[in-house]
Amino acid sequence: MRADMTDDIIFQPLRFRNLTIPNRILRSNIAGKFDGYDGSGSQTRINWELKFARNGVGAIVSSWVGVDLRGRIVPGYASIYRDDQIPFWRELGKQVHEYDCKYILQLAHAGRQRDVPGFEIAKALTSTRKQDPLHGFPSEQMTVDDIKQVTRSFAAAARRVREAGLDGIEIHGANGYLFTQFLSSAINDRKDDYGGSLENRARLLLEVVRAIRSEVGDDFHLQVKISAVEHANASLPWDKKGNTIEDSKQVCQWLEKAGVDAIHVSTGSTFPHPYNPAGQFHLREAADSYSYLLTSGKHTLRNYLGMRTFPVNQFFKWRWNRPGRKQTEGALLPDAAAIKSVVSIPVLCTGGFQSASMIRNAITTGKCDAVTIGRPLVANNDLVEQFRAGRDRPALPCTFCNRCLNNVLQHPLGCYDESRYPNRQAMIDEIMSVYGSPEPGNNWPNPGSR
Repeated sequence: MRADMTDDIIFQPLRFRNLTIPNRILRSNIAGKFDGYDGSGSQTRINWELKFARNGVGAIVSSWVGVDLRGRIVPGYASIYRDDQIPFWRELGKQVHEYDCKYILQLAHAGRQRDVPGFEIAKALTSTRKQDPLHGFPSEQMTVDDIKQVTRSFAAAARRVREAGLDGIEIHGANGYLFTQFLSSAINDRKDDYGGSLENRARLLLEVVRAIRSEVGDDFHLQVKISAVEHANASLPWDKKGNTIEDSKQVCQWLEKAGVDAIHVSTGSTFPHPYNPAGQFHLREAADSYSYLLTSGKHTLRNYLGMRTFPVNQFFKWRWNRPGRKQTEGALLPDAAAIKSVVSIPVLCTGGFQSASMIRNAITTGKCDAVTIGRPLVANNDLVEQFRAGRDRPALPCTFCNRCLNNVLQHPLGCYDESRYPNRQAMIDEIMSVYGSPEPGNNWPNPGSR
């Protein structure tokens, strides 16, 4: 039975300059390897998105969508670097819209931070000559011509988003991907107009915003996700700290002036990062999953052995879970509030939200205008409907065990916390449900077919 939520701020529409969504909860950018190796979309991805659309979220931010084959994080994610990919996204948007849910496509480029390199890509493009520090995948510093080409790729992808009839765009400028690699004082060591000062480090992101506006006009929703504080020394204390909240406040003011309609606040100079996704780290499970990459990078064998070898693995676990990292839900609200204090556009905040009272308080006290949710919605697809029924917190809340992300490189995305299910088979059935038959009338080709 639904409670009367007429006056509840969570269920009030959020009006951006060019878009209105029906409530203040967005599904954050999260999805699995549901698609073709070449980036073609599948019915499985549509089924995944419908799990959240039919359960009441106001909008969905798509998972990581590559604008360039060379810039993808992993094969098997739907992309938008070709015009013949537009019909898939049009069909996905059409089906999501049937549930009064908006769909915002996240445009992204990995730079050097790839999870699984494709066989056809030798080196990743990035801001620096330094290779990817985690896996040791080879990379090369972008030339100015490379930068201009990537800017054109974002603009062309934005055009495709609008032609597909979707509701807006999010530029992924956070969590260690290409724009972080330029923005970050801990990563960007260039000596040209794209390095050095904060203004120079922000140049690529601002040029991409202006190129997108030139391509799609001023009347189409455009937001940017940013790591408000990078904490680049969170894992290794001798590393540089990276950008501060003061740096990000200035960048967000520039973004607003350039025509951005909203800021999406996240954290961390890499992904994964001790602050993101906050929660538990299961070394054995992570090592088992990581074995998939053993032959892919210079550091992968080192990482794998480190995760399995005592006492190295205990040091890593301590750095990840050390005191001061206990809060997960709402941990980024101070950063969101700081950015909201200097911009006039809406501010979205991510960070483990699954309590209606905390979301309600965050909005009414002016810390943010809406929240984006990933793992708690994976655990409880009907979280919004539980709030609507008057429940403050789900009956079986997300435990932030991070097993969903431990499994995502090899297995379907879903909740792998067996304690939340009556038995293991029930868990498997739920995870595999996205591979079931589409609803009547909804049938997109299998991955890779055209």
